Amino acid sequence: MRTDTITLSGITAIGHHGVFESEKRDGQPFTLDVVLHTDIRPAAASDNVTDTAHYGELGELVVQQIQAGPWDLIETLAEKTAAAVLEKFAVVSGVEVIVHKPKAPIPVPFSDVTIHIYRERA
Repeated sequence: MRTDTITLSGITAIGHHGVFESEKRDGQPFTLDVVLHTDIRPAAASDNVTDTAHYGELGELVVQQIQAGPWDLIETLAEKTAAAVLEKFAVVSGVEVIVHKPKAPIPVPFSDVTIHIYRERA
């Protein structure tokens, strides 16, 4: 079944994630895009923010996840963010998280590294 979605894109904060000690010490910008899968009909009918996933709270939660850690892998950041979203927002049945690491220490020209995950409520 296809679900409605709420998307918050470009949430950016400094995180200290990476395999190299310099990444953990110096930090770098991480940007996350989050897509919530939900049914917006109850919120649309009530016109009440308590019947949906408050995207202001979502943004704050994602920044907290970026600033947590440090972790070696952005895969870990994606998993922890998805788990936190599913725990906080009961109306969300599934979540997509895209982690961008545009300043990754890669020795060739590139514009971005991303991890895309989709997780559903158990």
